[in-house]
Amino acid sequence: MAAMLAEIKSRMLLPRPAEEGEDEDDPRAELVRRLQEYERYKQAAEDIGSLPRYEREIFGTIAEFPDRKSNQQEPEVSMQTLLKVFAEVLARADMYTHHRIQREALSVRERMTMILDIVKAEDFTDFKDLFSVEEGRGGVIVVLLAILELLKDSLIEMVQNETNGPIYVKAAS
Repeated sequence: MAAMLAEIKSRMLLPRPAEEGEDEDDPRAELVRRLQEYERYKQAAEDIGSLPRYEREIFGTIAEFPDRKSNQQEPEVSMQTLLKVFAEVLARADMYTHHRIQREALSVRERMTMILDIVKAEDFTDFKDLFSVEEGRGGVIVVLLAILELLKDSLIEMVQNETNGPIYVKAAS
């Protein structure tokens, strides 16, 4: 490094011929390039050095207990008994495989759309006609919630002419 600096200093002090002045590279540029490369390697070494290392910041341990003896006895179960119990578990599992009940996802928004398709602004629709009893309680509840949402949003109107009489629904005008 000292020799390189001395060479650069001597080149800077020596007079340059006029025709070579622009053709020759600055001798300091090579030094700057090498210093930058050194800085990159130094930074990479610091980054690697900051990572945790095994047996420097992290230590593995092995706990051995040579004098420790287990007093627990292994269970004495015959292969026949084990297979019999396993067969009983499989039989119980088979009982539940055929009785799985899966619920359908009932959407209030979907029912709201269906009700708006059924109900018209000119004609009255019977309240009972909006429900489908084949879907069970879940379907009836979802339809009721959809009707209440439509009433809240003022998209439908409900009319009852007499006490305990039929309820009619029509689209809001």
